Amino acid sequence: MEKLVVIPTYNEKENISNILHAIFNLGDDFHILVIDDGSPDGTAGIVKGLQAKFPGQLFIEERKGKLGLGTAYIHGFKWAIANDYSFIFEMDADFSHNPNDLPRLYDACKKGGADLAIGSRYVKGGGLVNWPANRIALSKGGSLYTRMITWMPVKDPTAGFMCYTKEVLETINLDQIHFTGYAFQIEMKFAAWKLGFKIKEVPIIFQDRTYGTSKMNKGIVKEGILGVLKLRWFSLFTNYRKRVKNTDLPGTSAVEPVQQNSMLAESK
Repeated sequence: MEKLVVIPTYNEKENISNILHAIFNLGDDFHILVIDDGSPDGTAGIVKGLQAKFPGQLFIEERKGKLGLGTAYIHGFKWAIANDYSFIFEMDADFSHNPNDLPRLYDACKKGGADLAIGSRYVKGGGLVNWPANRIALSKGGSLYTRMITWMPVKDPTAGFMCYTKEVLETINLDQIHFTGYAFQIEMKFAAWKLGFKIKEVPIIFQDRTYGTSKMNKGIVKEGILGVLKLRWFSLFTNYRKRVKNTDLPGTSAVEPVQQNSMLAESK
């Protein structure tokens, strides 16, 4: 098994069916894992209703309550490692990330030699569509602030559309990644960079969601501001590489291996 797309969801009933179909239309070599945080709007039910249509390709993990974007991705990454996927993608469910860009991220790793491919809004060829001015200012300002504080050579450090190789996720001690919002996205890139992995930014056009509501809030912004300072502090005055490097054998920090067919049956 090679490609797994991890999609966290909370109240995405307007988008989830369309985004799943759009990804599967790219080819049957893409598998999808939805991490749903107890969406009261029935998002999980829609996903489970589609599993019979996409047997062996569509999986869901349901969690009780809204536990945060970062913990959802960590859960998905561990699941991917346990089930031996070689390339693991993360993306939103709301079409702000275009599914047609998934093959370009994959090629950047598979053919281009990158360990981490980032769908970047702020490299040549990338951009933003239909985003309000305050969100653009927040995003661009956050990116500049992050680069100035951390010195990380990534132009879009808060991006949430990425492709990791399995080696990256096995090497990072995922239990030491504690942030949940902007800061989670930043620290995963920071950890990969500090551990010496090759990062490549692939230009994408980011489009604001049409349906549903943004999960952005003041707490996430605050975490991003303080989180960047903490990362810089840790990297200067502690052995950051040692803390975030997984010293166990590959896969031992992940969830226990499971049979995908049995998971499919249990999810119905």
